[in-house]
Amino acid sequence: MTRKHKILHPDDWGSTDGLWKGYFEGKSLDTDATVLFYSTVNVGEGPVWHVHPYDEVFIMRKGRARFTIGEHKIDAEAGDILMGPANVPHKYENLGPGPLESTDIHVSDSWIQTDLDDPELA
Repeated sequence: MTRKHKILHPDDWGSTDGLWKGYFEGKSLDTDATVLFYSTVNVGEGPVWHVHPYDEVFIMRKGRARFTIGEHKIDAEAGDILMGPANVPHKYENLGPGPLESTDIHVSDSWIQTDLDDPELA
């Protein structure tokens, strides 16, 4: 059976605030990649400490962020690409100044995330 082309419009995956923020699951396009678009203008803000049972690739589109992947801290900026291995907890935050935008590729046809207690906040 041949797969057919598909298209998702911004209303299918995005927020309504004009930022590139939202996601689509790969199963909506019959593929094994789920993509999240993250955006914030707030310094210090970012996804909470969490883990996935699959690899995740982070593409820094704009700004600067501090990633914590397992025990490693990595400062990244626009143009950098990082990989978070499966089953390794991670998070990142906007270092500023200015907005942060990333495209996060989950190597899975669906978004599976377990939020964890952040050891840095204990």
